[in-house]
Amino acid sequence: MITGCKKEGLQCHALKPFSLATTSRAASAHSQFHLSVVNLASTMKNLLANSLLSLLLLLLPLVVAGQSPVPSPTSPPSPASDQKAEEIVKRGIEAVGGDAFLNVRTVIGRGFFTTYLDGVSQLPSRFLDYIVFPDKERTEFSGGGVKIIQANAGDTGWIFDGAAQTLKDMRTPQIEDFKQSMRTSVENILRGWWRKEGATLKYIGRREAGIALRNETVRLTYPNGFWIEYEFGSRDGRPARIIYMQTRKRADNDEEIESLEEDRLQKPITISGVTAPWVIDHFTNGFQTSRINYESIDYNQPVPDSLFAKPDNIKSLK
Repeated sequence: MITGCKKEGLQCHALKPFSLATTSRAASAHSQFHLSVVNLASTMKNLLANSLLSLLLLLLPLVVAGQSPVPSPTSPPSPASDQKAEEIVKRGIEAVGGDAFLNVRTVIGRGFFTTYLDGVSQLPSRFLDYIVFPDKERTEFSGGGVKIIQANAGDTGWIFDGAAQTLKDMRTPQIEDFKQSMRTSVENILRGWWRKEGATLKYIGRREAGIALRNETVRLTYPNGFWIEYEFGSRDGRPARIIYMQTRKRADNDEEIESLEEDRLQKPITISGVTAPWVIDHFTNGFQTSRINYESIDYNQPVPDSLFAKPDNIKSLK
């Protein structure tokens, strides 16, 4: 979600650049993301449930045991911690460009999405991602002569499977996944979308982030108990990490499992006054499951509404 640039890693979450988170559409922990016509058809059809922001959300290597510690429960927020958290978020906004960041309305990101299986990177898939804030995204994946398109606009969405030659509406769970991916994006906390949903903001404290490095951590908590933690570099103030718990059903039965999801925002690059991560690594229960690597990001370029509207038929698909 950000303005003309060459280089970087998309979620561009839109700014994931940030947004793709996104995000997030992703890969099953037990299947390889091959770019052959046959495998792209079956894998993408199952993995691409939503926007590229959702890619990060759906990359669940269904492992129960994990290596990352689960953040401990916190006490009710105090006025002092609220003020400290607000100051960290305000500094974060300035660190990524201030008004230049807040004035971004559209982002066009290009790059590669790679899944990891048992710690080994699989073949990358090229993507083209369009974002119009606050709730529109279209992501196109291509490889092996086949294209997969998924588009979301508010409460609607559709998916085109080029291998199977099908054009279908997204189901309600897929649309909810898209909304969740936007909720776990950097844009959510920096642009203040969370305030409209009644979430509360609290300062958690400092965490180690490497040799002689520390991150300031804040937590958003929603009325239903869902929480997201954002870490900001104590030196530069930039968003560095996003952590949240995800609940989903196993692929082979209806059992619900919880997993600790984490986005690590790396390789910050400044374009047109906006600084965004061009590499975003996603981890589930401490194991890496994907990487988004941007090669270009363009901000505030025209993006027609027609890109998000479901075509009448496959022939009219643009």
